[in-house]
Amino acid sequence: MDRRTFLASSSLALATTQLTLAADKNKTRRVAIIGHTGRGNYGHGIDTVWLHLPDVEIVSVADADAKGLEQAKSRLKTANGFADYREMLKTVTPDIVAICPRQPDQHRDMIIAAIQAGVKGIYIEKPFCRTPAEADEIIAACEKKNVKLAVAHRNRYHPTLQAIDKIIADGELGNVLEIRGRGKGDRRGGAEDLWVLGSHVLNMIHYFGGKPMTCSAVLRQDGRRVTKADVKPGNEALGLLAGNEVHARYEMQREMVAYFDSIANDGTQNAGFGLQIIGSQGIIDIKTDANPLAYLVPGNPFRPTTTPRPWIPITSAGAGKPEPLNDLAQTIGHHVGLARDLIDAMQNNRQPLCSVYEGAVTVEMICAVFASHQQNSAAVTLPLKHRGNALELL
Repeated sequence: MDRRTFLASSSLALATTQLTLAADKNKTRRVAIIGHTGRGNYGHGIDTVWLHLPDVEIVSVADADAKGLEQAKSRLKTANGFADYREMLKTVTPDIVAICPRQPDQHRDMIIAAIQAGVKGIYIEKPFCRTPAEADEIIAACEKKNVKLAVAHRNRYHPTLQAIDKIIADGELGNVLEIRGRGKGDRRGGAEDLWVLGSHVLNMIHYFGGKPMTCSAVLRQDGRRVTKADVKPGNEALGLLAGNEVHARYEMQREMVAYFDSIANDGTQNAGFGLQIIGSQGIIDIKTDANPLAYLVPGNPFRPTTTPRPWIPITSAGAGKPEPLNDLAQTIGHHVGLARDLIDAMQNNRQPLCSVYEGAVTVEMICAVFASHQQNSAAVTLPLKHRGNALELL
């Protein structure tokens, strides 16, 4: 693959200066929080991040669970609370809405309600939504009202991605051969892992590989091919699911092949969660949500050696270099840089770095697995023709 392709991809990465954007002293943005205790709750810090930004004010929170609402009001330091998020949106007229529940069956309705209420920025927990059809509706609504939507795929904003781009562009991996991604491989392995944790991995595959062009995949249950009898409503309100084993192959826009695999209780103790960029002269191993985020393993990965190959940590400064940023835990892990990027996108009329469009591609990659399996594991072309969950067609 042309090394310059990776340099082009780095234009989408988050520069250090963007991670620490100066507050806009001339405007305090009003933020409303939507959670749902017992139904996805408040995600992983999607609600509390706004307490750490000086140029925003949390004006209200909505939660259909009465006890959860009172706890959220206390945690978020706001006196305003609503049982119905629609009523809240109409009453407090926020600039930004944080949609926190992890369960995505509510996301489409919450987003549309927020847009109709006049918000200009939305920050949302993953999984983004359940089907390409829902993503289509959300994109159309955002475009009509010029609303900026950011999906909380934290790794997409990590400045180490730029250092990885440079390592590859400088030829340190030799020829890039493939990308291999894995889910967490815990009890949720298979289709649930594909949605809940694999979405992070697929989002990064999209970053490095460009748009997915085709997908061929198989779903298995206890070693056998999934049939219609295996299809049931999934956990976490994910929609129809089947299979405790997933194997998918994607042909990517940047002329590489990417793989995603997940097997329930695979025995790795979650160590495979992430992806590897495999080259003829080395491997880059990216550990999702880890610190350090990535390692360089130099040398031909297919040739035996008499000495161990080192795993060299990659920081935002490069392989084997000390991390110059001392606030990455707050900036990335606690979403502060991501929230700042959304505010900057609103202010400068640009797309957030993990925008509604990136979120839609991740959903498309997940649903392409179901579409390929439904078509006897044939390679399906993306964008998909069937915009729903193809497991309903088995």
